[in-house]
Amino acid sequence: MPKLKTNRGAAKRFSKTGSGRIRRRQSFKNHILTKKTPKRKRQLRHGALIAHADEAAVRQMIPGL
Repeated sequence: MPKLKTNRGAAKRFSKTGSGRIRRRQSFKNHILTKKTPKRKRQLRHGALIAHADEAAVRQMIPGL
């Protein structure tokens, strides 16, 4: 059986929480920030959990997660 390869792009984008869920970064905080309100940018700072439907796919991309 060969070694399992980790998808490096996914490994940089997701992390595991203490309870075992998978955390992701919020989108829309990369560029074109001048037209977005300070409140909107402030709320985008916090990470979010991935949807339950996507968890299996992410776990397959990151075997050690």
